[in-house]
Amino acid sequence: MTTSFSFRCLSHDDILANLSRLSDILADSVNGGASVSFMLPFDPQTAEAFWHRTARSVDAGERLVLVAEQAGQIVGTVQLITDQPENQPHRADVAKLLVHQNARRQGVANALMAYLEQQARQQGKSVLVLDTATGSGAERFYVQCGWEKAGEIPRYALMPDGKMTATSLFYKFLQ
Repeated sequence: MTTSFSFRCLSHDDILANLSRLSDILADSVNGGASVSFMLPFDPQTAEAFWHRTARSVDAGERLVLVAEQAGQIVGTVQLITDQPENQPHRADVAKLLVHQNARRQGVANALMAYLEQQARQQGKSVLVLDTATGSGAERFYVQCGWEKAGEIPRYALMPDGKMTATSLFYKFLQ
């Protein structure tokens, strides 16, 4: 079965227009145990506040919010943080790769990351950086996508359930 996705970059207004769905995807990820900077219990107001802050950051030109859509519904999202220090104009950070559980194992994350890399190149970025919980499925995913692991930082963050975890730092050079 071939699954078809479309991709787009959301504006400030697009984020607000899709606030409910984006919040649902974020809550689904946090409630599923994803290490994406939030703790349990996770409430809708926290998700909405995050997306409002993100929309302002998009409006300021600090980041791109990219989404994958299937049958007209957002099923996944990832962010490219382009606002970097003056001596790092060639670099961007990758954050919040989120795919709703109902759309997982269909290639959404792979396709979103390919779209992100395309957008990064268009922004003049040649080095991408991210971090993720050590030992997680996300860590394995990034290795499979060709990202290079630079190292680990022990006791870096808390998982949503409060358990301490290390983080793995990754980078990827774009051709």
